[in-house]
Amino acid sequence: MGQNTLMDTDFHFPSQKSVYKGKVREVYTLGNDILVMVATDRLSAFDVVMPKGIPYKGQILNQIATQMMQATEDIVPNWLMATPDPNVAIGKACDPFKVEMVIRGYLSGHAAREYKAGKRMLCGEPMPEGMQENDKFPEPIITPATKAEKGDHDEDISKEDILKRGIVSQADYEVLEKYTKALFQRGTEIAAKRGLILVDTKYEFGKTKDGEIVLIDEIHTPDSSRYFYADGYEERQAKGEAQKQLSKEFVRQWLISNGFQGLEGQTVPKMGDDYIESVSERYIELYESITGEDFIKADVSNIHERIGINVSNYLNSLP
Repeated sequence: MGQNTLMDTDFHFPSQKSVYKGKVREVYTLGNDILVMVATDRLSAFDVVMPKGIPYKGQILNQIATQMMQATEDIVPNWLMATPDPNVAIGKACDPFKVEMVIRGYLSGHAAREYKAGKRMLCGEPMPEGMQENDKFPEPIITPATKAEKGDHDEDISKEDILKRGIVSQADYEVLEKYTKALFQRGTEIAAKRGLILVDTKYEFGKTKDGEIVLIDEIHTPDSSRYFYADGYEERQAKGEAQKQLSKEFVRQWLISNGFQGLEGQTVPKMGDDYIESVSERYIELYESITGEDFIKADVSNIHERIGINVSNYLNSLP
């Protein structure tokens, strides 16, 4: 089964200058300020990459992100030029901002864990007293995180600290804030049409060579966002039950129940083929729920070769 997953790549595209390998994506920088971003099937949780890949995961993330970029390009400019292969996005090279813009509409995940620990401020944003896990905030809150260097955990940071430390200028940060709110509003509307609630998500931005701030990386995917099913949300909250959700939180919960939270000295539990198959099926369910379309599996008999041909054909077609 493992042979049909894309765990890493080793391409040599024309005019290639450098390669950056993230937890899940591999980014090739070419001359003329073009980036080729390959979404692998690697699975990362608690900032640790799991030993085995998840079939079709890269395709799923790439195709959701592409659709969502296209569905928001009227309100926020983005880096994307083309998606010549199910696992590949090609776009404009940008200088990324060193913060992730996390926005939360509900008290879930990391925010809920902090709240349970007694905190009522997150990244300088107040969280009202008397909330229970998965309750809706009166207004969405922006809780940025500094982007970790390889291997480190992302860290919460307040707007005040971002400006004080000069990580982002005041003028640029105001644009990031405005774009984050607009994207979350649109994402919420798209989700509602599919019977989903967009709970929280993160956006990443960069600046093009012309100084334009654009949306980069993935958007509204189950790796960067948390969704609940709208149907039954109120009843589950009233009974204090866990929400039925669409995100990779189910992987985190499985890891926690098997004694792993990415802490020092902990070992990643073994994922059997059946479990990996079930994760792949959950990702396909996520895709179909989020996009409202059937998932069409790409040919994975030789993913590496397929990507190489598709990307080369696209690059050759450029003026």
